Amino acid sequence: MFYTTPGSGWLDPLREMERMRQEMDRLFGELMPTLRREFPPMNIWAGENGVVVTAQVPGVRPDDLEITVHENTLTLKGRREPDPQAAAPDVAYHRQERSYGSFARTVALPFRVDPEKVNARFDNGILTVELPRPEADKPRRIQVKKA
Repeated sequence: MFYTTPGSGWLDPLREMERMRQEMDRLFGELMPTLRREFPPMNIWAGENGVVVTAQVPGVRPDDLEITVHENTLTLKGRREPDPQAAAPDVAYHRQERSYGSFARTVALPFRVDPEKVNARFDNGILTVELPRPEADKPRRIQVKKA
C-alpha cells in the first residue's frame, strides 16, 4: 500500500519502510534497553577518491584495536576491559549498560580500497580510518569525439 500526504503525491515506498524501521528501533529501544546494536557503531562516507569510516570505541586503547582490509571489506577487532571498580569484592552493580569483552565487526565497503595507503587515527574514543580507492578503480570521464 502506498501512502500519500495532501499535495505531495506518492511517497517513496522505501522511504516509508525506512521510517517504519526507525520507529520500530525507537520503540524497542525504549521497551528493551538491554538490546544491543552492533559494536562499535560506525559511520561510513564514500566519495570518488575513497571511503572514510569513523567508529566509536570508548574505553578501548588504540593498542587494543586490530584493523584489517581485504579488497572491499574492513574488519575492526578489539577488546573493552571491564571497569576496575566492578572487580572490587564489596561492590555490586546497581545498573550495567556498558558491555565489555572482545568485539569484531566486518563491513562491506562500496568498492575496493588500496590497503597499502590506509590511514587510521584515534582521538577521544573515535577511530577514523581513511581508505583510498586505487587509481585504476577510480571512475574516469570519457571524452566523446565527433566522427
